[in-house]
Amino acid sequence: MLNRVILVVVLVSLAVILIALAVANRMSVAFTLDPFNPGNPALTLQLPLFVMLFLALGVGLVLGSFATWWKQGRYRKEARNKTREVQSLMREISDRKPVPPAPVAPSAGTVPATRH
Repeated sequence: MLNRVILVVVLVSLAVILIALAVANRMSVAFTLDPFNPGNPALTLQLPLFVMLFLALGVGLVLGSFATWWKQGRYRKEARNKTREVQSLMREISDRKPVPPAPVAPSAGTVPATRH
């Protein structure tokens, strides 16, 4: 319950900040991909600044997620291999026939009981 309250408080705060950012930065700005000829209309986008900021945030999130996924690949591979190993060992255990227990021999220090 506390986690949900904290999540709602954080998300509402973040939403308010993002809405304020969008309202404050709604003027169109030029984004050009040609550093040598900034006035080239074929390689220039005219978008509101908040759209560019949100696009940059989205691209950063996607690239960061991909980099994390790529970096953790060896751990996922190791987990798959361990899962296969456990499954094969469980199959081997279940395929074995139960062995009856061996008879227990009396220990050396005990004397067998005799009837008189």
